Amino acid sequence: MSKRNRQKLKYIFFLNIFILIFSSPVKISAQEIVDKIVVTVGDNAQTELITYSDLLWALALQPGASLQPPNSDELNRVLQLLINQRLFALEAERLPGVEPTEQQVKEEIARILRGFPSTAEFERRLRTVGFDSISDDNFQRMMRQRVAIENYLDFRFRSFVVITPEDELRYYRDVFTPDYRRRNPGLLLPPIEDVRTQVNRILIETKIEQDIEKFLDDAKRRAQIVMLSEV
Repeated sequence: MSKRNRQKLKYIFFLNIFILIFSSPVKISAQEIVDKIVVTVGDNAQTELITYSDLLWALALQPGASLQPPNSDELNRVLQLLINQRLFALEAERLPGVEPTEQQVKEEIARILRGFPSTAEFERRLRTVGFDSISDDNFQRMMRQRVAIENYLDFRFRSFVVITPEDELRYYRDVFTPDYRRRNPGLLLPPIEDVRTQVNRILIETKIEQDIEKFLDDAKRRAQIVMLSEV
């Protein structure tokens, strides 16, 4: 066995020892499930952990996601989202000025609440995965982390997007016009001046999605992503 492989096995061994010593239970359907590290995401400077409770917390924020018991496909879906978040978090650590304000955190919580019938229903889901309420310190910390990542994404990607009038005209001619005529036969095509704001917004969001996808592809090639437990 190579020296590198021995070091990797030693690292994984001590991570599992750590979680056995410091794990805390998460209540699901009146059962006690010992929390565990599922994946580690690291670069050369630091390592981010994703635990089983992180997956449950993420599922609790999604209306309709099963919690009793959690669905394996949904767990793996949110796992991929959390891996992406951890990659952004590692990068965001290197940049100043992404710390969220209290108002931003409140707005993020309000946005999530709009997806549920009531605050009481949402807090019932939170209690299922171990939070007391939306005022729970751990829940508030999770929300701050989410907003910090959004701030980073805005700074890292949105701030540097440049859309030219030529880009807008090309999209209007090649995409907007045929799509509009297909969906609205017989209606008069609006001039570009009337839809320029809409076209610009579409182009910005498309460019951001492309840049984020490229960033994640590059980040995953550089990062050390170690699966420690199947879900």
